[in-house]
Amino acid sequence: MINFLVWIIAGGLIGWIASMIMRTDAQQGPFLNIVVGMVGAFIAGMFLTPLFGVPTINQDVFSVAALAVSLLGAVILLAVLNLFRRGAVR
Repeated sequence: MINFLVWIIAGGLIGWIASMIMRTDAQQGPFLNIVVGMVGAFIAGMFLTPLFGVPTINQDVFSVAALAVSLLGAVILLAVLNLFRRGAVR
């Protein structure tokens, strides 16, 4: 139960930071920030973990490297969404 709560809180923070980096914070609420953080960590686990050898927050690891890789995955997710929505990464 505690892991689930930490996962939601970390996902929310990662999603919020990623939305601040990509300047989409005004369009998202807390729920979308959590979703972006979790899905971004999943994407990072699929594509970035094999490259860097660092686990994500979805793999029950809570470290600075795991947070950084999960944040990178969330930024990539928002960049792809902006590309399809607006035609530019921004």
